[in-house]
Amino acid sequence: MSTDLSTASVVLDDDHVETERTGRTKAPLSGPERVRLVIAHVLVYLAAAIFVSPIVYAFFSALKPNSEMFTMPPSLIASEVRWTNFLDVFAYGPFLTYIGNSFFVAIAGTLVVLFVSTTAGYAFGRLRWKGRDAVFVLFLATLMVPAEVLVIPMFQVMQWFNWVDTYQALIFPFAFTAFGTFLMRQFFRGIPYELEEAARVDGAGPVRTFVQIILPLAKSAVAVLSVFTFLSFWNSYLWPLIVTVDYNAHGTLPVGLASFSGLTGTRWDLQMAAAIISMVPTTVLVIVLQKHLVKGIAMAGLGGR
Repeated sequence: MSTDLSTASVVLDDDHVETERTGRTKAPLSGPERVRLVIAHVLVYLAAAIFVSPIVYAFFSALKPNSEMFTMPPSLIASEVRWTNFLDVFAYGPFLTYIGNSFFVAIAGTLVVLFVSTTAGYAFGRLRWKGRDAVFVLFLATLMVPAEVLVIPMFQVMQWFNWVDTYQALIFPFAFTAFGTFLMRQFFRGIPYELEEAARVDGAGPVRTFVQIILPLAKSAVAVLSVFTFLSFWNSYLWPLIVTVDYNAHGTLPVGLASFSGLTGTRWDLQMAAAIISMVPTTVLVIVLQKHLVKGIAMAGLGGR
């Protein structure tokens, strides 16, 4: 009996704390609201299962022998589980070189994009100068041009600079995009102008205000842009395939995955294992920055007033 009373008191105390914290009582859900809540949870879990199922199937396919990849009827688990496929990937080709090149290109490209997008977003969103809106509209118009249309002109530019088969060619052509600038501009415009005016009164110029006031407040938006940019460089296939000549020296992971298909056939088991390995860095990055991603997308979407 005493245990029940103590449990009840704890529940009442928790409700009292919740009421004091939120300022309002927590009303119980009605019958239709409970039904809608259950349906919403079921739909969310169903959508998650649909999106995750290909990844699960790819993981178990990476553990199969190559001869059992296309058996009928399809099976999730093969007769033999080969964990050695994840080690054979590194012996099949210069897979470590592909990973290192992808990390270097993705990190360097992300840093360049962050520098360009934050400074340009600050100029378009906070500074006042003649023709700002017209230039920004022209800048946004470049988003309507597909990247595939620019491949041949950019390749010619790379030849003029003698950058073919170099890291510069993999990083700089797609480092100056309007998406990052637009994202940062929308976020910067949501920051109160009183902070900037207070910094100006204290004697801070535009550069100091940007570095010490505006940029620290934009951590969430920077995290969103970092993830999107890193994923874009990490998963890029067409441009590295065209601009790279010596794949063993400057090849990236997407190009390296295609190397498992040759004249003698395709090593589907190793290709699946390599694909799973290539997903690990991006998955870890999204998990680590998950909180900033949600906050940044919500705040950037509500900015631009």
